[in-house]
Amino acid sequence: MNDWTRIAPLDEIPRLGARVIKTDTMEIAVFRTSSDEVFAINNACPHKQGPLSEGIVHGHAVTCPLHNWNIDLASGEALGPDEGCTNTFPAKVDDGIVYIDLKHSARAC
Repeated sequence: MNDWTRIAPLDEIPRLGARVIKTDTMEIAVFRTSSDEVFAINNACPHKQGPLSEGIVHGHAVTCPLHNWNIDLASGEALGPDEGCTNTFPAKVDDGIVYIDLKHSARAC
């Protein structure tokens, strides 16, 4: 069964930026790194639900724009002294198109 949802061409997501996808239950931020890797996570920081899609991407992490929490894009885990996590979803690029699997959270917090 194919559970991958087409999001957008990779070049429509800015490098070191994100695009937000809205579902019935949440917003998902789809991030693109400087090396064109993609990650999909719940668009809510585990601290105070800050919009992670508006944060600064560095390496495989994003810094929340509200209180500077750093969140690992692959695991959804807060980094450093902070504790908490946010849901992540499988993401891939196939023939220049970004897909995410909305039905199977890679990590549920």
